[in-house]
Amino acid sequence: MVARDIAIQIRRTFCKPLFISLALVFGIIIFLFNGLPKLMTPSVLERIQQDGELVVYTRNSPATYYEGPDAPTGLEYDLAKMFANELGVKLTMIIPETLGDILDGVEDGNAHFAAAGLTVTDERKKRFRFAPAYQEITEQLVYHADHPKPKDLSNLGDGLLEVVAGSSHEERLKYLKNVIKDLNWRSVSDLESEDLMQLVADEIIDYTIADSNEVALNKPFFLRLRVAFDISEPQPLAWMFTKNEDNSLYDEAVKFFEKIKENGELTRMIERAYGHVDTLNYVGTIVFRRHITQRLPAYEAMFKKYAQEYGLDWRLLVAMSYQESLLRANAKSPTGVRGLMMLTRKTSKDLGIKNRLDPESSIEGGARYLTQLHKRIPKNIREPDRTWMALASYNIGFYHVVDARIITKKRGLDPNKWIDVKTSLPLLAQRKWYKDTKYGYARGWEPVRYVENIRSYYDILRRDIRPVNPVDPDPDIYKILPRVL
Repeated sequence: MVARDIAIQIRRTFCKPLFISLALVFGIIIFLFNGLPKLMTPSVLERIQQDGELVVYTRNSPATYYEGPDAPTGLEYDLAKMFANELGVKLTMIIPETLGDILDGVEDGNAHFAAAGLTVTDERKKRFRFAPAYQEITEQLVYHADHPKPKDLSNLGDGLLEVVAGSSHEERLKYLKNVIKDLNWRSVSDLESEDLMQLVADEIIDYTIADSNEVALNKPFFLRLRVAFDISEPQPLAWMFTKNEDNSLYDEAVKFFEKIKENGELTRMIERAYGHVDTLNYVGTIVFRRHITQRLPAYEAMFKKYAQEYGLDWRLLVAMSYQESLLRANAKSPTGVRGLMMLTRKTSKDLGIKNRLDPESSIEGGARYLTQLHKRIPKNIREPDRTWMALASYNIGFYHVVDARIITKKRGLDPNKWIDVKTSLPLLAQRKWYKDTKYGYARGWEPVRYVENIRSYYDILRRDIRPVNPVDPDPDIYKILPRVL
């Protein structure tokens, strides 16, 4: 009996560890079959860095992405390019045919995300997740200036309202339809919001809905457009990602936006894109475009010649000349400045220019002087801020800009950013501030207006260099009308 008990105890002693060991072995085997492949599969972020390419869907519009004269531009492009640089990869931006293609393509994984000026809506959040918002807009009803201004959406009568299919505008109208029973509209998939604004401007349709940022950027080009009212509260814009278990790229985007919000880079980029859009009124834009058409041809070759010689954008020189003299070679000011580039007598003497009223001499002198000022601006100031400060120096004098930068720093702002310096320049006219500066009083509000006007003119020239008739519609728009009307 004793021997039997001992044998049983021995079996128990040895079998228990054996059972545990076998269980561990089976557990490891199951992990190897199920868990190891997941560990071995690279994350989305790792694959992007391995491939060296970030693929982003976008829309073609001034608020998002478009091909400028020299390089791609637009706020979404600038943000996506900066993000790609942070990841150490190249950026590939793709423009799908329709907004619906953007949404479906991101959901299907054909792009890593969409940076397309997309509003964050409840319906979209069911399908996608969004990075932190980078901007807020309102949705606005747009109409033609020659037509009666509607009071609200129930006041549209028989007017034709068109919006982009799949847009946040369509989503909002569907919601409002529950309240305004006779609200009707037509959704089109072949056109962008900018195209629909063109149709309103050409009186082909009566109304459309557009985001406030796109309305602002397009005002100089659709001169008869008016905003009737907002149809929404402020809405966030954000990058759109597919919903899946892999958070690697999304988390990196969240960190990216937190960083550029904290260091002020996002504010600077938005100022670059929108800081000048409200500078010109309707009449100013009309007059500018007419003068460009009538006066620029006589001097265009000269602007191009000396812009190339001094490494400048010739359109920027034209914008400067228009701000200075309205492109008049014989322009004179009571203060003594003269010519296309309104050079002072002292500056002309320093540059060796004998005749300020000679168009070629004036353009060459202005280009050379701007280049000299640009070189004097500290190199740690990034573009385009460096150019804006050089322009301000051209207007008010280099050392007054130095004073304004010192004041900016005293105010706890960034003296290397135009968005901050332009708030300090007007303080040069206040004794409280100028009494402690080295160069004293200056009409500091003038260079602010000067630079913002030039930015507005420059923006028009870059997008619409030869407007033969400012109110003529784009003939290309009619090529697609039969498909939607």
